[in-house]
Amino acid sequence: MRIIPPMPTALVTGGAGFLGSHLCDYLLAQGFRVLCVDNLVTSTLRNIEHIRDDGFVFVNHDLTEHLELDEPVDYVFHFAALASPIDYLRMPLHSLKVGSYGTHNALGLAKFKRARFLLASTSEVYGDPEEHPQKETYWGNVNPIGPRGVYDEAKRYAEALTMAYHNQQGVDTAIVRIFNTYGPRMRPNDGRAIPTFVRQALANQPLTVFGDGSQTRSFCYVDDLIRGVHQLAVSDEHLPVNLGNPSEFTVKELAETVIRLTGSSSEIVYEALPVDDPQIRRPDITRAHQVLDWEPQVSLEDGLKRMLDSMQPAPGIQPARV
Repeated sequence: MRIIPPMPTALVTGGAGFLGSHLCDYLLAQGFRVLCVDNLVTSTLRNIEHIRDDGFVFVNHDLTEHLELDEPVDYVFHFAALASPIDYLRMPLHSLKVGSYGTHNALGLAKFKRARFLLASTSEVYGDPEEHPQKETYWGNVNPIGPRGVYDEAKRYAEALTMAYHNQQGVDTAIVRIFNTYGPRMRPNDGRAIPTFVRQALANQPLTVFGDGSQTRSFCYVDDLIRGVHQLAVSDEHLPVNLGNPSEFTVKELAETVIRLTGSSSEIVYEALPVDDPQIRRPDITRAHQVLDWEPQVSLEDGLKRMLDSMQPAPGIQPARV
């Protein structure tokens, strides 16, 4: 375990996004000073407007451009990415630039500041896996020229770049491979299963399941994920570590659970499966157990209830009229 300064400074790229904003909250609660860097292309200031902390600074910057900071930084959490299918399919070149130039600039800053660097990678580096569950030693089965390649290969390149900076330049690095994560602040229209199902169910609209719904996913509540990210950052580990919930559900089971918890009258409808959509997704978290003594604590049903509770108006506040 590394020695942490009395009030360490953490730079969080993509800090106004879903995961980044939760990470900012967690780090502030742990006594960090936080520099939140985001260009707000796919994120929103609403995710961080609740923060009233003198140790929090927002920097509006596109990380594909060089970033100058005239102050010490102890940790760089690189979360900037176009993680939603809607975003990376709409901006494929920008997705590749964030994974390449953005990661290079973040690593260069970490090197200059002699900071610990943590790359937020993804289970998508495994593609449509032939190994189940997926271990960190599995090299993946990715289509580099398919529509998802601009995100999958951007993250694979970012991992290679991170290890090159570690091995050649001596940068203190870590890599977390994040599996499906959900919770408050997800955009209702970001194209991923849980926010889509919740949005449709609350409106009593049909829930759109791609394929026959038999494909599987493993869903980790955001609080569990962020706790693991912090534990990895303050460890001495350099090789990739999976973080996710190993409980596996079919997409149809997920849709049925959302309908039940929301009390919705929605029905399930089926549409064509997207190109290169993985059929199975489940993390092997043995290394997270061994290296971090980490495991998720929130079940899917409890996590969905928390997410739904966060969407309710505060007591005494009337919903806005449309």
